[in-house]
Amino acid sequence: MIGVISFFALSIMGLGMLSLLAERDIIAVPRLGQLPGIVGMVVAVVVLAVSLWGVLAQPHPSFVATVFLSLGAALVHLGGVWGAAIAEGAGTIGATAAAGQLVLGGASAVIVVAALIATWVAIALRRTEARAPRWPWEKKDDDERP
Repeated sequence: MIGVISFFALSIMGLGMLSLLAERDIIAVPRLGQLPGIVGMVVAVVVLAVSLWGVLAQPHPSFVATVFLSLGAALVHLGGVWGAAIAEGAGTIGATAAAGQLVLGGASAVIVVAALIATWVAIALRRTEARAPRWPWEKKDDDERP
């Protein structure tokens, strides 16, 4: 769960900073609203959540999966933006221009980096079998879990 929430938060923060520092919109295609960006992010989050769940179900997940999960999230984001742009009426050329702006403008790189960080943290927590911290005065019999 922390991996998915971290991915979403880091992506939104990163895309916002990219837009602020570059002083331009992430997607600047005429007649295109916010829907493609929203759909692309929702699809990327859902696909990353399902994929990460599959990876974390393994007893000892590999950190190599972070690369594939990150690239997959970025590609699904591009596909979601492209499909939503088509559905919004931008046409094939407008949708392709929007996807091209994501890749060339650095937004896709932001998505990849956010996914790398988030999935690495999730896998690290799974591998270490991290648990909630316990105070000394908490019951000792709760620690006798298998």
